[in-house]
This record gives sequence, C-alpha cells and structure tokens, in this order.
Amino acid sequence: MSARRDFEYIVLGLGGLGSAAAYWLSRRAGKEVLGIEQFELGHVRGESQDHSRIIRHSYHTPEYVRLTFGAYDAWDDVAKEAGEPLYLVTGGLDLGPRESAIPAEPYRASLRACGVPFESLDAREIMRRFPQFTVGDDVEGIFQARGGIAMAAKGNGAHQRLARAHGATLVERAPVTAIAHHGGEFSVTAGGETYRGRRLVIAAGPWSNGALGHLGVHLPLEITREQVTYFATPHRDEFAPGRFPVWIWLDDPCYYGFPVFGVPATKVAQDCGGRPTTGDTRDFEPDLENAEGVERFLARHIPRALGPVHLIRTCLYTLTPDRDFVLDAVPGHAGAFAAIGAGHAYKFASVIGRILAELAIDGRTASEIAPFAMQRAILKMEHPPVTYMV
Repeated sequence: MSARRDFEYIVLGLGGLGSAAAYWLSRRAGKEVLGIEQFELGHVRGESQDHSRIIRHSYHTPEYVRLTFGAYDAWDDVAKEAGEPLYLVTGGLDLGPRESAIPAEPYRASLRACGVPFESLDAREIMRRFPQFTVGDDVEGIFQARGGIAMAAKGNGAHQRLARAHGATLVERAPVTAIAHHGGEFSVTAGGETYRGRRLVIAAGPWSNGALGHLGVHLPLEITREQVTYFATPHRDEFAPGRFPVWIWLDDPCYYGFPVFGVPATKVAQDCGGRPTTGDTRDFEPDLENAEGVERFLARHIPRALGPVHLIRTCLYTLTPDRDFVLDAVPGHAGAFAAIGAGHAYKFASVIGRILAELAIDGRTASEIAPFAMQRAILKMEHPPVTYMV
C-alpha cells in the first residue's frame, strides 16, 4: 500500500488499457502517476489476459486502419524498452462467404485507402497456401502479411513493470468506493484509502459504468461473458506460427483463431457469442453450447485443428452498441478521460494508453479519435440499435 496520497495522474483499472495508460503517463510524469486495480495484477476476471490476441492492419473503416499504424509503433516502442517482443507476425487471413453478414469489401477498401498492401484470395488459393482450411467455392479471403499475435499477458506485465520502473505507484486489491470532483481535483477512495489527483483516467472495462456513475455518467453498455477453447490437436506442427496464420471468419456467427502459441494447442473462439452478465456476477463455467458451435465450425472448415479440449478460458466483453471504442474526455468533468475497448481493443492497448496520456498531460492528441466520442448520438440513446459485427 502506498504511503503517498497525492498525485497528478490517477488511473482506474490496470487491465490492458489501464496498464498501458499508466506506463505512457509514467514515461513523462514518473512518480506523479498512481494506478489502482480492484483485484490482483494479472487477474483473469476482466478482458485482457491469456497468451494471445489478434493484431492486424485489416479493419472495416479507414479510421481503424490508421490507428493500427500507431498500434504497431507503440508496441515496438514498449518492446524495445522491455527487451522482449510483444507481438509475433504470423500473417492474417480474413475469410468468409462472398454473401456474408460481415462483407469483405469494406476491409479491402479501407486497406486500399490507407495504402496497406494485401492480397485477395479465392477459395482455391486459400487452400493452396493454407491446406489446413477446407472451404467451398463461395468463400473468399483477404491476406495481410503483417497480421499476428499480440502477446496479451506479456504486454500487460511489461506495461506494469516499466511503469513502476519509471516511478509510478501501482496499487492492487483496492476496489473503488467513491470518486468526487471538486476544486479542479479528483478524489478517489479505494481499498479504504483516499487519493487525490489533478487528472483522472478511467479504464475500468466491465466496471466502467460503476466508475463513471460516480461522475453522473452512464453509457448503454452490454457486458457479455465470452470464451476461447484450446484444442490439443495431434497435428501441432501444421499449426505452428509460420505455417498457419491468425484468422477471422467474416460471417454471423463470426469465429477467429490462432496458430499454436502459449500452450500446445490451437485456440478458437466465437466473437460475441457470449451471454449477458456483469463484471461482478459472471461465472467461469464453460458454455457447452458455445464450445459445440466452435467444434462444428472447425470440423467443417479446419478439421485437423481439432483434438481433445486442452482448456477453456473465459473473459468479458464490454460492448458499445455500435462496437466502436470510447476514447474521450468525460463530459462535465474537465481533466477526466475514459477508454472502453468494445471487445476488440487489445491490439490497440498500448497506443490507446499513449493517447490517454497525451489527453491527460497535453489536453490533446494527434491521433484520430473523433469516431470514439463519448457523446456520439448512439451513446445518448436509452435503447440504441445494436451492431456487434465488425
């Protein structure tokens, strides 16, 4: 527990986004940074642990594609200081039916608009390059060579370790019970102690509305409990990085998966396949119906990835109705900022942390964050339409 109570910058939540914010703040503000985590550091109750997340340039809008440039650069910067790689390039394949709930053309158009090289593949070429796949003639793909694996747990650990090395104080097992804003200062009561700061960063994931509620703000968020399944394929060599890409199946249901990495098994999941829950009431029991759907998909399209279930891991998504991030100042509270990842932010975690640090220290950022405004129209609706396919 820190004996110090007064800081310039306070970060609430030390998962993927909050740990990154604490790190980037500490690079410029050192000992003036406090990070607060309600659980232990590295806990698995939130969104951003496990060995792997997908990192990619391929996205459905130019705004996201442009942000991926910063994502790769930020991870490279942290990796250089950490002395270890934080992502692994495997190539990335987006594929699915030509007539799909998630059409491929916006991805191609966005990559073209941003000057990112890619290849359009028909079904025959997909199976020639990656014979692990079995797809029909109606399937097409986009291959982008720089896609790969963001090393989630390792990235979180690096951000936290380096933040402390720069002088930041990180407090764990300290649930927030009160936040107040008065006289240009924020006071945060957490773990029975009250801290004061001039700037506040909220990166609380599934607990975002709880934290924002202390400031009179509520967003139409849905929390879902998701899961990934690791299969102990007997054909591990065929699914090694270098022989098999990260991939996303662009349809509804949407599936995604990885080469063997972190554990001796393939990893596959359904995107947005989980049931609504809350950060406090979620459970960790496997969803067998979800797991069966994943197995059916693999049996049809990547059969040699199957094997005995090695393990099933759960996590949470904090979903905005349009599936776009929140990355903005908190309205009505000068000096407070918030980030919500909408279930697909980990690849951007470090650059989002850098943006939050720029907003908190400089009051501005050169990054394009207008699409992620907290006061955009859909977030003001009581019952907004929901679009989770991205």
